[in-house]
Amino acid sequence: MTGSPPNRIEAADVAAGLKLARAKDHAAVRALARASEVGSWQSLLALSVGTLAWGTITHDRRLAEAGRHMLRAGLLASLVKTSLKRTVHRTRPNVLMDEGIYARGRPGTNVGPWQSFPSGHSALSAAVACATARAYPEIKGPAYAAAAGVTTAQVVRGAHFPADVLMGALIGIAAEAAVHKLTHRRRRLGMRKSSVA
Repeated sequence: MTGSPPNRIEAADVAAGLKLARAKDHAAVRALARASEVGSWQSLLALSVGTLAWGTITHDRRLAEAGRHMLRAGLLASLVKTSLKRTVHRTRPNVLMDEGIYARGRPGTNVGPWQSFPSGHSALSAAVACATARAYPEIKGPAYAAAAGVTTAQVVRGAHFPADVLMGALIGIAAEAAVHKLTHRRRRLGMRKSSVA
């Protein structure tokens, strides 16, 4: 292996990633990988915009607000994960498995095989799932399960190490919480202004 992990924690993460991705070329895992593309930014952008549009067209304020919140949380999560990818580089597990190369450091690159950290699918899936669960608590179980499925698929398909998806999920959760807090604060300020007027 060219370039060994510099510390025990990273070495354990790499070892776990390699172990979990052993079957990455199996037909079932490839099918799972294709299905996990529901967590791509293109799919989640379409889902968020579609939800917002449908809610607006049907005059369903709750649905429109859910779409707006999903979109904002997803955009913030995407901004953070992209900034991190441009700051650091890390080769993906499949690169290590297929080519024997492992590297991590600064600066980031725009080359996909060197953009393992953090997982964008995990960040966006977590952000949109949290936004969905906040708007519709009755479906939070399926929303979280879908995000967990997308996140798990990234590891077993050899696209990300466990730490990459963990950081991605944390980014998504934090992004949704930040958007909720800002939106809630803005609403309270708006209500105060209208009551004073």
